[in-house]
Amino acid sequence: MSGNLLSIGKSGLYAAQTALTTTGHNITNANVEGYSRQGVVQATSITMETGVGFVGTGTKVAEIKRYSDDFLNNQVRTATASTGSLDAYYAQISQIDNLLADTTSGLSPAIQNFFSSVQDVTGNGASIPSRQALLSSSETLAASFQQIDARLEEIGEGVNSQIESNVNLINTYAKQIAEINAKIGSYGSTAQRQPNDLLDQRDQLVMELNKHVKASVTPGSNNALNVSIGNGQPLVVGQQAFQLATMKTPTDLTRVTVGYVTGDKVTQLPENAVTGGELGGLLEFRSGTLDRVQNSIGRLAIGMAFTFNAQHKLGIDGAGQQGKDFFVQAPAYVAAAVDNAGTAKVGATVTDPTKLTDSDYKVESDGSSFFVTRLSDNQRTKVDPYNAAGTTVKVDGVDFAISGTASSGDNYLVRPTANGASGFNLALSDVGQIAAGTPIATAAPIANKGSGQISAGSVSASYFTAPPALPVSLSFDAAGGGQLTGFPAGASVTMTLNGATTTHTGGSAPFKAGASYSFSGVNLTMSGVPQQGDKFTVSANTAGTADTRNIQALGALQTKNIFNGGSATYQSAFAQTVSAVGNKTREVQVNASAGEALLKQVTGAASDVSGVNLDEEATNLLKYQQAYQAAGKVMQIANTIFDTLLSIAR
Repeated sequence: MSGNLLSIGKSGLYAAQTALTTTGHNITNANVEGYSRQGVVQATSITMETGVGFVGTGTKVAEIKRYSDDFLNNQVRTATASTGSLDAYYAQISQIDNLLADTTSGLSPAIQNFFSSVQDVTGNGASIPSRQALLSSSETLAASFQQIDARLEEIGEGVNSQIESNVNLINTYAKQIAEINAKIGSYGSTAQRQPNDLLDQRDQLVMELNKHVKASVTPGSNNALNVSIGNGQPLVVGQQAFQLATMKTPTDLTRVTVGYVTGDKVTQLPENAVTGGELGGLLEFRSGTLDRVQNSIGRLAIGMAFTFNAQHKLGIDGAGQQGKDFFVQAPAYVAAAVDNAGTAKVGATVTDPTKLTDSDYKVESDGSSFFVTRLSDNQRTKVDPYNAAGTTVKVDGVDFAISGTASSGDNYLVRPTANGASGFNLALSDVGQIAAGTPIATAAPIANKGSGQISAGSVSASYFTAPPALPVSLSFDAAGGGQLTGFPAGASVTMTLNGATTTHTGGSAPFKAGASYSFSGVNLTMSGVPQQGDKFTVSANTAGTADTRNIQALGALQTKNIFNGGSATYQSAFAQTVSAVGNKTREVQVNASAGEALLKQVTGAASDVSGVNLDEEATNLLKYQQAYQAAGKVMQIANTIFDTLLSIAR
C-alpha cells in the first residue's frame, strides 16, 4: 500500500513541477511578441480494481496546452494586411498631396503668372520688356511642370526600391516558415507532441508576412501550414518555399513589378493580383494614384501646348511671319513588349485635347486583329478595318497609327500624356518670335453713309495654306437684295447667324447684322445698317509690331473650357486633379485610422485568449506550489508507513 501511495505522491509531485515550470515559462515570455499562453492539462491515471472497488494510482500530465484561436488569429492577419496596405498608400499619396497643394511655388501660381504676362503684352503690344517678361514667365511655367514631374519620378523610384525590399522580406519569411514546418513535422502530429514555442514562432512569421502582403493560410499535412498569396499562388507548401522576384515590366524598363518564380522562369503577376500589406499598398498607389496624377499633369501640359500653339500659329510675329509653336509638346510614350514576335509598329499622336483622359492604353493583337484597350476601365476598341500598310484609329482624342503584322499576344503600352510635363518647354528663343498680331486688317471708310461696321477679323489655319489675294473690298448692294459683294471669285462663303449656317458662292452673300462670314480662312463679323455702296476692306496687316489681337486671343485661352469635353479650363482641370488627390488622401487616412482601430480590437480579442496575465500566473504559482508541497507530504507519509512496516518485521 505504501508503494502505491509513494507512486501517487510522485505523480502529483511531477505534475505540480511541470505546472510550475510552465507557469514560469509563461511569466518570462509574457512580453515576447507572438507568444501564446501555455497550461498544463492533467488527467487521472489508470485505477486499480480491488475486492472493495477501484483504487486510484495518481495523476498524469495529459498535455501542455497552447491557448490560441485560429479564427481570431486569421482576423488579426487580415486586419494587419489591410492596415499595412493603407499605411503604405497614405505614406506615398501624402507626398503628392503636399506637392500639388503648394499655393506659393506650385503649378497653379505659375499658370496665373504666365497669363498675367500675356495680359501685360496685350496692354503694351510694342513693349519689349513686356514680351521679355512673357518669355521669362513661360520658362518658369515650363520649369514648374518639369519640377512636378521630376518629383513624381522620384516618388516612383522610391516605390520601385520599396517593392524590391518587400519582395526580399517576403521570400525570407517564406523560407523561414517552410523551415519551421519541417521542424514541427519532425515531432509528429499528436497533441501531446506539439512544439508550442515553434507554433508561436510560425504564427508570428505569418503575421509578419501579412504586414508585407496579404497571405492566405490553410492547414497542411503533418501539422504544416500552407501559405498562398494573390490569386492563389503558393508561397509555402509544407516544407517547400516558393519565391517571388522583382522584374522590369516588358513595356517600361524603368518600372519594377512583381514576378513569380517557377523553375528558372519568372512570370509577371498582374499588379491588381497582389493585394494587402505594404507591397499591395505600394502597387495600388502606383497604378491608382501616381500614374494617374502623372498622366493628369501631363494632359494639362499637352493640352496647354496644343491649344496655345494652335492659336499662336494663327498670328504673325514682328517680322510679319506666321507664328511658330510657342511651347514644345511632348510626344506620346509608346513601347512594345520585349517578347513581341511580330513586326507591327504602333504610334500615337494627340489630336484633340478636349477628349484626353488620364488613362494609359494597351494595343494588342490576336494575330489577325488589333484592339486598343483603355486601361482605366478596360474599354476595348477594335481596329476595324485594319490595313497592314497603315491604319489610324481615333480613341479619346488620340490617333493610334498601326501598321505591319503581329503575332497573337503581341502588345504595346501607350501613355499619351505621361511625358507631357517632363517634355513641356518654351519653343521660342526671341521676343521677336512672339506672334502677337493678326495677319489681316479690316476697315470701313469714313465716306460710308450707313452705320454698318466690320469686326477686326481673325484667321483660321487654312488661311496660311491657301491665302486669298488681298486686299478684298466688300460692297453693300441694297438694290440687289441687300447683298454683300466682292468676295473672292470661286471662294465659298460660310455665313453663320444665330447658330444657323449657310454657304454661298458667286462672290456674294446676304448682309445680316450680327452675322459671321468665313472665306479662304478669313473670319469676320458684320453689324449695323449699311447704305447702298458702302464698302468694307480686308487687307494684309502691315503694322504687326503694335497689333495685339492674337495675343488677346491667346489670353482668352485662360478662361476657355478645353478639357473634359470642353467643360474645364487649364486651372480648373488642375484644381480637379488637386481635389481628387486631396479627397483620396483623406479617404486613405480615414480608412487607415479605422483599420488601426479594427486591428487593435481584433488583436485584443486574440490576446484575451492567448495573452499572458501576470496576475493569473502569480496565482497559479501559489496554487502549484501548494500542490507540490502537498504531493511531497504524501510521499513523506508513504515513507513513514514503509518505515513502520519495516520496524514491525524486526
